[in-house]
Amino acid sequence: MTGERDLDALLRNMKPELLDGTFVFCTIPPNEPVPAAVNPLLTFREQEGTTLVILREEAEASGLRYAFASRLITLTVHSALDAVGFLAAVTARLAEAGISVNAVSAFHHDHLFVPADRADEAMAVLRAMSAAK
Repeated sequence: MTGERDLDALLRNMKPELLDGTFVFCTIPPNEPVPAAVNPLLTFREQEGTTLVILREEAEASGLRYAFASRLITLTVHSALDAVGFLAAVTARLAEAGISVNAVSAFHHDHLFVPADRADEAMAVLRAMSAAK
């Protein structure tokens, strides 16, 4: 199945979904194995180290330092990887509301990590944005 490319259709059909749990960003040194006790939602290797996005409980239980306690919002529309402007429109609207966001694009959907204490507000902004299309 091919993902959607039309910006209006993407915005109209994005149907944001707030996932359970509080996620945090951790880093481990390059080439160090991921601790066996954690199950990362996201792993990304950078020159400075490997970023792990994991549940806060896993970070605390493993003794990992972390930053950015966030909630995960999935935009459930199947967006094409080469769609133009979708994340720009979404993140710009959240920025207007003063809500920071770390966006991740996966094969089927786009995902937004927003501050845990602003997740409900972010959902309201996204729902209003979708309803306006």
